[in-house]
Amino acid sequence: MSAAKFAPKKVVLAYSGGLDTSIILKWLQTEYGCEVVTFTADLGQGEELEPARAKAELMGIKPENIFIEDVREEFVRDFVFPMFRANALYEGLYLLGTSIARPLISKRLVEIAEMTGADAVAHGATGKGNDQVRFELAAYALNPEIKVIAPWREWDLSSRTKLLAFAEENQIPVAKDKRGEAPFSVDANLLHTSSEGKVLEDPAQMAPDYVYQRTVAPEDAPNEPEFIEIGFEKGDAVSINGEAMSPATILTKLNELGGKHGCGRLDFVENRFVGMKSRGIYETPGGAVLLEAHRGIEQITLDSGAGHLKDSLMPRYAELIYNGFWYSPEREMLQAAIDKSQEHVTGTVRVKLYKGAATTVARWSDHSLYSEAHVTFEEDAGAYDQKDAAGFIQLNALRLKLLAARNRRFK
Repeated sequence: MSAAKFAPKKVVLAYSGGLDTSIILKWLQTEYGCEVVTFTADLGQGEELEPARAKAELMGIKPENIFIEDVREEFVRDFVFPMFRANALYEGLYLLGTSIARPLISKRLVEIAEMTGADAVAHGATGKGNDQVRFELAAYALNPEIKVIAPWREWDLSSRTKLLAFAEENQIPVAKDKRGEAPFSVDANLLHTSSEGKVLEDPAQMAPDYVYQRTVAPEDAPNEPEFIEIGFEKGDAVSINGEAMSPATILTKLNELGGKHGCGRLDFVENRFVGMKSRGIYETPGGAVLLEAHRGIEQITLDSGAGHLKDSLMPRYAELIYNGFWYSPEREMLQAAIDKSQEHVTGTVRVKLYKGAATTVARWSDHSLYSEAHVTFEEDAGAYDQKDAAGFIQLNALRLKLLAARNRRFK
């Protein structure tokens, strides 16, 4: 193993309780001889987290150095909802489910390091992926003095065989199903499930049905559509079918509804920040419904100039989140503009869920800019003088006429 350049006294580890992070925990103890603090976040991944406490204690971590926290409400309120105000999609398709969880985990790692007097944090992201960038950029943005340890970039445990051998040498419990090759790796939180690797690495091969965990196949979804109403206040969802709910509760319910109808599946080959292309299977049932509904309420409450400008900013905003720059000044500047646009994005949207599709079918709001008097094909009682359009067209056509006249001269 590589010689340590930095000798931490105490390290806060992002710890799932799984095999990889358990090996990292032991490796930190043996390689650096340091005290380890574990942080396990409940982001809505759907797993029981208390076993992580027992496993950390088994590996010698003091009870006061084990942090297990339910951060679902904070995750949705302060990270997911602000992102959805922007209708953010990376490369036009990806709802950024993995990306948006990393700044919250990093924030808590840094805060716990300060609370416990730790001088370093550690994560289990590999040296090939985006997560190492996201974790570390966020940590440095929040504490420029913090040290970050990334074992996958340091150790020589380069194969599953070596990892299992290290686990057995150090009495780390290994579940029987972990002794074979996992068919794919999974990252999950309340917003999405991401599956990558192994059977999914060849983009020319269709993903097996067993990869999907949160959604039924659209062809197996109910044969009758379901209609739901989502209420919004200032760009954030606040109710479903008239019932007020907390942010995390809303996303949980939308996951249930969207998943039942096969919404939110994505088979995607993306461009990683580190330079390579990667194929992933994403399931974001609640997010897909929420995006459709948010677009629906914006249609009647958002001015065209503000909406078009916001849409032009969105790809840059999404790329910043994907690349790990949540805590950058440019993301915060864009967020301020996006949040300003949402001041009147309040009202209700009716969405139809059917066979993998979430479709807006009605929307209404006291803040609506829609004027039936102006768009009607019937008598408009003088609301709009159609003769005004002639001058409007002539002024907009002037430069086109001048260009055409010049071009004809030089043909």
